[in-house]
Amino acid sequence: MSDTSNPVVEAIEEEAQRRRPAKRVRPILRLLPFLAVYRGMVALAVLALVLATLATLAIPMAGGRLVDLLNNADNGATAAFIDRYFLALIAVALVLGVASAARFYFVSWLGERVVADLRQAVYAHVLKLSPAFFELTRTGEVLSRLTADTTLIKTVVGSSASIALRNLFLFVGAASMMVFTSPRLSSLVLFAIPMIVLPLVFLGRWVRRLSRSAQDRLADTSAFGTESLNAIQTVQAFTHEEHDRKQFFDTVERSFDTARARIVARSVLTALIFFLGLSSVVGVIWFGMKDVIAGEMTGGSLAQFILYALFASGALAALSEIWGDMQMAAGATERLMELLDVEPQIAAPAAPLALPAPSRGELRFENITFAYPARPGISALRGFSLNVDPGETVALVGPSGAGKSTVFQLLLRFYDPQSGRIALDGVDVRDADPRDVRARIAVVPQETVIFGTTIAENIRYGRPDAGRAEIEAAARAARIDDFIARLPDGYDTQVGERGVTLSGGQRQRLAIARAILRDAPVLLLDEATSALDAESEAAVQQALEGLMRGRTTLVIAHRLATVLKADRIIVMEEGRVVASGTHDELLRQGGLYARLARLQFTGDLAGEPSGPLPGTISAAAGRVQ
Repeated sequence: MSDTSNPVVEAIEEEAQRRRPAKRVRPILRLLPFLAVYRGMVALAVLALVLATLATLAIPMAGGRLVDLLNNADNGATAAFIDRYFLALIAVALVLGVASAARFYFVSWLGERVVADLRQAVYAHVLKLSPAFFELTRTGEVLSRLTADTTLIKTVVGSSASIALRNLFLFVGAASMMVFTSPRLSSLVLFAIPMIVLPLVFLGRWVRRLSRSAQDRLADTSAFGTESLNAIQTVQAFTHEEHDRKQFFDTVERSFDTARARIVARSVLTALIFFLGLSSVVGVIWFGMKDVIAGEMTGGSLAQFILYALFASGALAALSEIWGDMQMAAGATERLMELLDVEPQIAAPAAPLALPAPSRGELRFENITFAYPARPGISALRGFSLNVDPGETVALVGPSGAGKSTVFQLLLRFYDPQSGRIALDGVDVRDADPRDVRARIAVVPQETVIFGTTIAENIRYGRPDAGRAEIEAAARAARIDDFIARLPDGYDTQVGERGVTLSGGQRQRLAIARAILRDAPVLLLDEATSALDAESEAAVQQALEGLMRGRTTLVIAHRLATVLKADRIIVMEEGRVVASGTHDELLRQGGLYARLARLQFTGDLAGEPSGPLPGTISAAAGRVQ
């Protein structure tokens, strides 16, 4: 196991132990392709395992031989012979130690390597899956499989599998040597072993179930305590202390009751292990001594047999314990392979068409009809058509749910429409490699994503090969360089998880700098100034104007200053285009756009404006939704 002093690792391992086991272990065979890559290490591990098993099996034979030598001192049991004998035993111990260490190293290395490869394979595959997959699968579940399930597999491949193989080899070897030493006693032992092991197996499963239940109760206690203490002001403000105290005490008592049941079960299991184990040894010695007295076997042979019997029974008991781990790992393997078996809905064709170079940024949406996989009965777009010429700026406006963001989703080819065609520079995006399509698009999203690294790395996300000078130039263009210069570490300042140390406006300007650095021919702006105050917006609007110049730009639900500068405004409702034109043209037409504009500036839905609304030219005033 990993170092459990790390609370994160400990939490992962506790979660792993609560994962659902499989009913069979066959899914583990799907790990063989990952092991096959390291055939050399597997061969070395098997060789070390065989050597360790042979050295272990040599010890009882040596012990029996020594007993016979002591009982027959006249048969060459000289001091010199005994010296050589024990030196040979020391050599056997050396072989056993070296082989066991080598086995541990090789098998542990394989476990860590296979789990690392498996994590990489699953993560790389998940990155290729379309957003439709994440509509139906929780991200937390995917991350849990990458952590808890791979931890279980590491336990099996790097530890339990080694123990299982060692005990399997030891059981087969010890059982064979038992038959070779005394067939009569072997039949007694082989009859007794199932009677001993089967109760232990069932009781062991009982103990494991209770242990898992105890972990769950402990997790409940921790979860309630964490939730209550994190909201301590709310608890005290509503004078909820006594109620929470009673609820926490009840949770602790349930945890104690479960732990007590586990202790009772382990106590019973311990008593049975000692009773059944020692009584079986006594029984074998009893019958064996009768054979020794009858002259049917020597005392050394009896000692040798007893040791082999102990080895065999111990190995079988260990195998029964490991079976539970194998089932858990099989369940983990099934869950990971389920992810690897998911086929990406959006993938490059076998022979993708190359997009024209240089890119013109021409966009065509032809009679698009689309419904999200999670809502197949509700169309987000219905017969949507739009042509955008190279370098043109087109604004998409309309009420929430009109389908504006869906246009972006389809253009980025996160989804494919059920009917219709989308073309970039005359090439159907379904005939091109999705990566090539996305490489020609820069996005400034409404929900800004900031990564837990430095400011420079967050900007560099737009173009990973960009140099420091290019990053700083993008920051200046986004009007954020002054703020960065005031930070203690400048561009190397860590921004915290999800950019927690930055304000909303600062995060949005970082996203704009990222888009500027990408320098793509098509620009998508999704409320790019929604988190900015009036002063910041004015500065960023200048940056956006420079960024939009010479690029094909689609703008969603922007502020009016950007609407006024758009070459065309497309008004959308219920997935369809209901009007198109400039700001003044749409106001004269009346309809949805005029109602939205009137609501924005006067808060009045009664009637429609007869002409341009007063004050509409005021920059950064409100938002057209």
